[in-house]
Amino acid sequence: MAKQDDAPLSPTGMPHVRGHRHSDVSGGWLRAATFGAMDGLVSNTALIAGVAAAASAHTVVISGVAGLLAGAFSMALGEYTSVKTANEQIDAEVMVERRAFELNPKAERAELIAMLVKLGMSVKTAAQATDEIHRDHHRAINFHLVQELGVDPTEKPSPWTAAISSFVMFAIGALVPLIPYLLGLESLWAGLACGGIGLAIAGAVASRFTSQPAWWASLRQVTFGGIAIAATYLVGTLVDSFL
Repeated sequence: MAKQDDAPLSPTGMPHVRGHRHSDVSGGWLRAATFGAMDGLVSNTALIAGVAAAASAHTVVISGVAGLLAGAFSMALGEYTSVKTANEQIDAEVMVERRAFELNPKAERAELIAMLVKLGMSVKTAAQATDEIHRDHHRAINFHLVQELGVDPTEKPSPWTAAISSFVMFAIGALVPLIPYLLGLESLWAGLACGGIGLAIAGAVASRFTSQPAWWASLRQVTFGGIAIAATYLVGTLVDSFL
């Protein structure tokens, strides 16, 4: 009979502590969504500021919508390609490790024993653990890759999830500074205000996944975004003065 203070087991058979959960850190949707939202806010607000310095409100709207679509598709394609390429590289490393297991299993066994000893196990315990791990060829390969490369082939992020998250969040972020113009308020300051509020909100939301203070994350995003937007506006003004 289990003791009363024993930790309950999860469906995988591993001990489960109530309230002890981790967020997704595999680089899938969260990184792509955060990057997409920030990029959409900064790039399109900066674009609108640069164009507004030398053009009409009508031109600003056209440029903003074009920037939204071009940026969203570019971000989605970039995320899909980068994640897909990274996954293919992991698959290639799995093949390399599988080949090593087939050609020189004794060397792989010795390698894992050495790694476990380095982690603090005695040689005897490390040898026993290695033999148990190597009973399942597939899991042994994955374990070796986790120890050697720091990646788990069973937890690869989805390129489609990254691409869709990036596309949607970039589009939302890029739309924010356009809201005043789409509502008929032809004011650059209103667009900049919306962009600044959007950056602050995005920073605060991202802080919920990183345990950073919301005010600090918001201030950081607004500051960096403001620098980019101010620089773009300055360039637009200078170009207009020379044309």
